[in-house]
Amino acid sequence: MEHYQKKERIIRAKKIITILRGLYPSSKIELNYKTNWELLVAVILSAQCTDKRVNEVTKTLFKKYKTLNDYLNANQKEFEKDIKSTGFY
Repeated sequence: MEHYQKKERIIRAKKIITILRGLYPSSKIELNYKTNWELLVAVILSAQCTDKRVNEVTKTLFKKYKTLNDYLNANQKEFEKDIKSTGFY
């Protein structure tokens, strides 16, 4: 039963993607990123401000914090300053 439900969800998702591609054929993400991790960070930050602002902040942020460990080991107060202009903190 579970396998059948998963298969149905996959079919439904493919239909939705096809419809969205038809409605928005030339859409693209406006956030600047190079890795999946950078994309995740940029998307989280974009919840509070414009993509333009996120791109300004991440230009410096991605140079300073290159890996997940860099974020994990960051000084919290310093990191808060780094992203403050996005609307966090």
